[in-house]
Amino acid sequence: MNPTSTVDLEFDPDRDDLGKGKKLRDGLSVALQIGNTLWVANDESISLERLTLMSEGNAGHYRHGRHHQQFSLDDYLRLPEAPSDDPADIAEVDVEGLDYEDGYLWLVGSHSLKRKKPTLTDGTKEAQKQLSKVSADGNRYLLARIPVVEEDGTTSLAKKTTLGGKTRSAAQLHGSAQGNELTEALSGDKHLAPFLAIPGKDNGLDIEGLAVVGERLFLGLRGPVLRGWAVILEVALVVDKEQVSMLHLKPIGSKQRVYRKHFLELGGLGIRDLCVQGEDMLMLAGPTMDLDGPVTVFRWRGGAAPKDESVVPAAELERVLDVPYGQGVDHAEGMTLFSPDGSSARSLLVVYDATSKARELGISSMLADVFRLP
Repeated sequence: MNPTSTVDLEFDPDRDDLGKGKKLRDGLSVALQIGNTLWVANDESISLERLTLMSEGNAGHYRHGRHHQQFSLDDYLRLPEAPSDDPADIAEVDVEGLDYEDGYLWLVGSHSLKRKKPTLTDGTKEAQKQLSKVSADGNRYLLARIPVVEEDGTTSLAKKTTLGGKTRSAAQLHGSAQGNELTEALSGDKHLAPFLAIPGKDNGLDIEGLAVVGERLFLGLRGPVLRGWAVILEVALVVDKEQVSMLHLKPIGSKQRVYRKHFLELGGLGIRDLCVQGEDMLMLAGPTMDLDGPVTVFRWRGGAAPKDESVVPAAELERVLDVPYGQGVDHAEGMTLFSPDGSSARSLLVVYDATSKARELGISSMLADVFRLP
């Protein structure tokens, strides 16, 4: 399906450089519209980017970019690995999910391991050695919320603020550079435990979607995919009684575990992002392994309010639209309900990793796609 329209995302050239020749616009992993602001992130950074809607005066074309503001997560949260002064040496958070609920912006890192890419010019022996190296970036084990403040439709972040007489503070799930309470809980799970030691792009554990509904968080897994079935984890968190900057998992569901599992028959695809529309869950699905496509948006009716753990066959899922993809480029990674005036949204804005040259505008801008929801 071709996009209905496009949106120009304009980044400040002075904030666009990630080091090693990479730019913010080269790959976006998440998108979230709040009012007239659009929040995005590059998964190789430790920051969130805020873009403000700019009126073009013509229907079907929109721009976000005025007053591009960069928010370093290190200013609001205690990152497991402290930032380096050299952008090229920063331990990325690998932000793969964003959502907004009850005055908080929620975010989640991939929680995944990574395998080194082989450098073929160094010979077979060296390439094999490189492929054997598996490592972890401690900042990827991040599940957190940051208070949002709003003024004239523009949203910003605050480490601490007061809303309705209630103090709100930035907080994150208790953990370290080796993992957190979620990975610890999953280490005993009969379905997911075997995949914790496998890199994300090898069908290992890889969180790539976040949707927040009340006190519940839904985490979409790109991997593992189990015999063609994708997985969504559902969790709930509570603030530490002694440290307001820390969150803990709490038991949910009939089994009184700290998570619930939902299995969905997506034809072998993993989840790349989640989005709530009413009581439905929209799922951006794509390949778990390092492939270009296919990429599809599915609707799970009632998926935002499941009564218990679920096993949802393909016949109970609605195929909403197919997202175009390129050969080695334009891999859809993030989506958000989109409205040009911030009102009731009937479209999806989709952002891409491995941005193609055709999407590049000027020296620091790129095109995102907008799809009209049926």
